[in-house]
Amino acid sequence: MKDGVNGVALGVFIFFFLAVTVMGFLAARWRRADDEHSLDEWGLGGRSFGTWVTWFLLGGDLYTAYTFVAVPAAIYAAGAAGFFAVPYTILVYPLIFTFLPRLWSVSHKHGYVTTSDFVRGRFGSKGLSLAVAVTGILATMPYIALQLVGIQAVLDVMGVGGGENTNWFVKDLPLLIAFGVLAAYTYSSGLRAPALIAFVKDTLIYIVIAVAIIYIPIKLGGFDEIFKAASDKYTAAGAGGLVPAEAGQWTYATLALGSALALFMYPHSITATLSSRSREVIRRNTTILPLYSLMLGLLALLGFMAIAAGVKVTNGQLAIPQLFENMFPDWFAGVAFAAIGIGALVPAAIMSIAAANLFTRNIYKDFIKPDATPQQETRVSKLVSLLVKVGALVFVLTMDKTVAINFQLLGGIWILQTFPALVGGLFTRWFHRWALLGGWAVGMLYGTFAAYGVASPTQKHFGGSSKEIPGIGEIGYIGLTAFVLNVVVSVVLTFALRAFNAPDGVDETSPADYTADAGDAGVETELPPATAGSTH
Repeated sequence: MKDGVNGVALGVFIFFFLAVTVMGFLAARWRRADDEHSLDEWGLGGRSFGTWVTWFLLGGDLYTAYTFVAVPAAIYAAGAAGFFAVPYTILVYPLIFTFLPRLWSVSHKHGYVTTSDFVRGRFGSKGLSLAVAVTGILATMPYIALQLVGIQAVLDVMGVGGGENTNWFVKDLPLLIAFGVLAAYTYSSGLRAPALIAFVKDTLIYIVIAVAIIYIPIKLGGFDEIFKAASDKYTAAGAGGLVPAEAGQWTYATLALGSALALFMYPHSITATLSSRSREVIRRNTTILPLYSLMLGLLALLGFMAIAAGVKVTNGQLAIPQLFENMFPDWFAGVAFAAIGIGALVPAAIMSIAAANLFTRNIYKDFIKPDATPQQETRVSKLVSLLVKVGALVFVLTMDKTVAINFQLLGGIWILQTFPALVGGLFTRWFHRWALLGGWAVGMLYGTFAAYGVASPTQKHFGGSSKEIPGIGEIGYIGLTAFVLNVVVSVVLTFALRAFNAPDGVDETSPADYTADAGDAGVETELPPATAGSTH
């Protein structure tokens, strides 16, 4: 690790950070609507984004700074098992092709802003809607915290903030500044800010990855030397070389499948989806988003390169930033650090907006102030988005970083339990609302207690997300086991409740709502005149 502050890299980083800050505030004027005081405008960008804006927004939303840092860090520490992120992003796109267009259509028809809005309308149950909303908020909070961890890793490698003995305020001041800027332009511009900044973020990431997979192997003697160094390390550590041991195959497969099922249950994924202007935009995006999976596969190889380059770090999250500092010229290391830093700002903004929308629509309006006006909804959502970011910042500054990572793993287990209500509801009304609530509760309880019992070398509880699958005896992803229990309980309870003629909720949707597009007759578009005809 280089001593002191890398002035050139820091200068380049600051340049890009200032550029996206200006873009974030200018985004408030981008496609400005006549009526800006509604969640459709602030929280969904006027539901006006076309194919490429949506593609960049979803890419910026799903492929975060934590992805940039953690996926190759997992390869660096654990070998090929860390590649599970690549097959799960391949699995997810055919899956979402089947249900995202249906969700967009019914949400557009009825003005739904969140997944909980749809669940309430489909099953006539505020209780089930509340369960989905609370799960979404809980799962999102540590995810936002991890974006700030990504920024902090970059700042540490650049030497900003001093050493461990530095006064806490001086050490964390750069992160506080980054947080303040993020909070300010998100409050001002809403979803338009990350949508505009995503262009810069994704362009920088593609440039950095393209250069890294050519430039770094040349300096290290080629991929043969890289793979040999990695294989030697894993063999010496007793990890079985580059190929995971047979005992880990169930873990690998269930983690990939469970992660694929969970990815588009996260509120921020749906927020970016509902911001698009037509059903066809969603369908096109499910066919071109796999380009990001190609990038992710190349990104994962950086973990092997860090081993071959002799990178030594006590915190695996620093491995890739340190690789960039060691291998790249200072000016291009600054570009790479900017890609990671901006890669944290975009998803953090979308996540905070998504969590705020859930609170506003499905807690504040449903249970606190049912007669809230659109202006009041927007004001509450803006304030809650600030509180969410403050909570994430406090999490990062006061707790061990491994705690944030483990809570994010727990969030993945939790958010998967909303799948039966959301995706099941998009295709059938057969499930009973109380049965879905019961299945959700069983999945949440089992997943939480199972994860609590997992120990690691550094922690007694919440030390991982895999445990023995009951009845099978193999080690598998806890979230997927909890999901199976969730579905079984939902099915059994539905049979029982329907046998006893338990009262069902009112479904406010109709079959035609699930295939309607923005231009179809009878579909009320939510777009104001200023945005309905906009192009990009």
